Amino acid sequence: MTIRIGNAPCSWGVEFANDPRNPTWRSVLRDCAAAGYKGIELGPVGFMPEDPAVLADALAENDLELIGGVVFRPYHDPDAWSEVLDATHRTASALRAHGAEHLVLIDSISPRRAATAGRADKAEQMGKAEWIAYRNRIAETARIGTEEYGLTVGIHAHAAGFMDFEPELDRLLDEVDESILKICFDTGHHSYAGFDPVAFMRRRMDRISYMHFKDISPVVKADVIANRTGFYDACGQGIFCNLGDGDVDFPTVRQVLLDAGFEGWCTVEQDCDPTLDPDPLGDARKNREYLESIGFS
Repeated sequence: MTIRIGNAPCSWGVEFANDPRNPTWRSVLRDCAAAGYKGIELGPVGFMPEDPAVLADALAENDLELIGGVVFRPYHDPDAWSEVLDATHRTASALRAHGAEHLVLIDSISPRRAATAGRADKAEQMGKAEWIAYRNRIAETARIGTEEYGLTVGIHAHAAGFMDFEPELDRLLDEVDESILKICFDTGHHSYAGFDPVAFMRRRMDRISYMHFKDISPVVKADVIANRTGFYDACGQGIFCNLGDGDVDFPTVRQVLLDAGFEGWCTVEQDCDPTLDPDPLGDARKNREYLESIGFS
């Protein structure tokens, strides 16, 4: 059995393609390779070149494989549907061009949920009609990725969106067919939401197709939840700490994966503020070394 460890541009602070604070895409590829990884995610579509030949040459130059890509868009907003579809097709096309497997769907941050990240009991809930339309938008992009592009599509719960807390994730999984929608499971976001990542993995491992490895500082988490801190400000305060320094039990995460016969990529994601993190390359190295120290190759 083979579990491979990759990384993602968000570990260098890349959340949006056109953010002027972003490092260059070439420097992210170089750093990822220098930190010892063999795979990387696409990042927000438009950050890396959409010309397949240009990106293929750069990936080969750095001995990197493209793992997957994320559609991080406001699924909760019906008026943004054309934006969601555009990002879906562009991301899926890029992944298919490079032989990547994983298309990840994330409902982006909603102003209606921003202040209640990590507080399931206080978060606003959708009414029945709004939920059905929301669920159907997610299901349609999952169908596009699976049936039109031949990708494995996973839903990813994310702090401050409407797919944040464990009951919402369970509800979606129960209502959308497994043939088109799996789980991209993020250990850190599950902890941020106030739930136990290991317990969820044990219960839903048969639906998990892809993993994001993220750790959470319990001290920062308690502070940002108490102060209703916004997600990106929480990133700047270091809520996503180096792996092994937070409250996620990665040795047990590894064992659950082994027991389930999981094969494929697990991608490190240490979201940070690109202007505040002093050493993303050093953090990337430390995260790889930590994972190796607990038995990941």
